[in-house]
Amino acid sequence: MLFTVQVLLPAFLACLVLTGLLSYLGLHVLAREVIFVDIALAQIAALGTAVASYVGVEPHTYTSYVWSLGFTVVGAGIFAATRVLRKSVPQEAFIGVTYAVASAVTILVANALPHGDEEIKEILVGSLLTIDLSDVAFTAVVFAAVGAFHVLFRRRFLSLSFDPDGAASAGWIGALSDFAFYVSFGVVITSAVQMAGVLLVFSFLIVPAVFSALFSRRLLARLVVCWSLGAIVSAVGLFASFKLDVPTGATVVVTFGIALGLGAVASALVPRRNHDESAAGVPVTAPGD
Repeated sequence: MLFTVQVLLPAFLACLVLTGLLSYLGLHVLAREVIFVDIALAQIAALGTAVASYVGVEPHTYTSYVWSLGFTVVGAGIFAATRVLRKSVPQEAFIGVTYAVASAVTILVANALPHGDEEIKEILVGSLLTIDLSDVAFTAVVFAAVGAFHVLFRRRFLSLSFDPDGAASAGWIGALSDFAFYVSFGVVITSAVQMAGVLLVFSFLIVPAVFSALFSRRLLARLVVCWSLGAIVSAVGLFASFKLDVPTGATVVVTFGIALGLGAVASALVPRRNHDESAAGVPVTAPGD
């Protein structure tokens, strides 16, 4: 048992770090109705990593991280710019096209690498069991900095997400705030993908947010549900992958899917008050403001 804990502890701590901030950002993504912005930015970050490897940069280094972050910032700029066109063309359309192009280019670049198949596999599902505690600590510091940034500008970011047609979204200040949101989001995704891969990061972002929306419309309550679900699913998924000797990232993703399915069944069986209210009806100010 002690050996199991030693092997799984770094991966579990990494999952807790991912849950902490990705769950909160997932609530924003759900409210903005740009569900696939995470996987698109994650794929752009992965493209940056692949290009860095192509030009001779060693993977999982700070130089590789900077390459990935640079590509992600460009993607953040694209998504912030296309938001103003959402009344003419759904923003999801631009996000989908960006994801498809980034995926195709990543495959082309990886195909030119000596171990391209392994590169693509790691980009998709990561390698949680090989994570070092120093990687977890670095990501935790990055997430803490981004979290502090979001606390500082919480009113504006919450307004942009939950009241997109309000005064806070208008003019160049609204556009600049939106760009700042996507850049901070991109920093989180870049750090997360380096550690966990595209599919697992997408699951940590979206599944807890959707699960919490099934049971509550209040921001604080949904955050508690998100964090609890992320911790439980991480522990179950990691332990199952270790005992069954199957890929860790894929197992955690499947566990998230099972949890969401059970949550949907439970939500259908439990009566809810004010069922006709919008699921996006979350207070746009943080508790205590």
